[in-house]
Amino acid sequence: MQIIIVGGGKTGSYLVPLLKDGKTSVVVIENRKPVAQRLQAANPDLEVIWGSGTSPKVLEKAGVHKADVVIAATGTDEVNLVVSTLAKMEYQVPRVVARVNNPRNSWMFNESMGVDVGINQADLIARSVQEGLDIEDVFTIMRLGKDNHALVQVEVRPNSQAIGKSIGQLDLPDQTVLIAIDRDGDIIVPRGGTGLCEGDHVLAFTDEKSRVALRRAFA
Repeated sequence: MQIIIVGGGKTGSYLVPLLKDGKTSVVVIENRKPVAQRLQAANPDLEVIWGSGTSPKVLEKAGVHKADVVIAATGTDEVNLVVSTLAKMEYQVPRVVARVNNPRNSWMFNESMGVDVGINQADLIARSVQEGLDIEDVFTIMRLGKDNHALVQVEVRPNSQAIGKSIGQLDLPDQTVLIAIDRDGDIIVPRGGTGLCEGDHVLAFTDEKSRVALRRAFA
C-alpha cells in the first residue's frame, strides 16, 4: 500500500509510525521547511517532500498516480479540501481522508469535495463521551463499511485484569484485531508476547457484536 500524508505537523508526524511498515510505503509532504527538516531528521528512512500539497507537481513527485490513500492532515481546512479534491477528482486516488480543523466546516468534507472520510476532532470528543456513557472504556474512533465494523480505542485502567498480561493471554473475540498500543506517546505494534501496562491506549478493529467481549477482556 502507498500512502501520502499532506502535512507533517503533530498530526502527520504521529501518523507516520502508525502507518509505516514493511508492506506500506509512506510519503509526507510539508510546506514549512523547518518542520520538514525536523521530520526528516527524526525519520531518516522516511521520504519527506518540501512543498505544497495543493500543487499537482508536488503531488506527482510524491507518487499520487500510484497512491492508494491520501491523507490531508494540515492545520488549514481550505488546504485539506483542495488536496482532497485534487487527489480524488484529478488523480482518482481510491481513498481520501481529510482532517477537519474547524467543526463549522465539517459539512464541506463530503464526497462532492473528494473526501471519503472526514475526521472531525470535535465529533471524536463528543463520541468518546457518548460511547463512555454506554460502554465504559471502549469508544469508537471511526466506523468502516456497512457491517458495523469500527476502529475503537480501549484504555487499560488501573484496576484492569489485563495489566501484566501478554496479548496472547487475553480472551479476545475472534472478530477483533489489535492494531497498535499507544504507551506514553510511543507506538507499539502488538504481538502475541507483548505485555500490557496501566495507561496503555489500545487501538483495535472489531465488529459491533465483539465490543462487549473486548471491554470484558480489558476490564
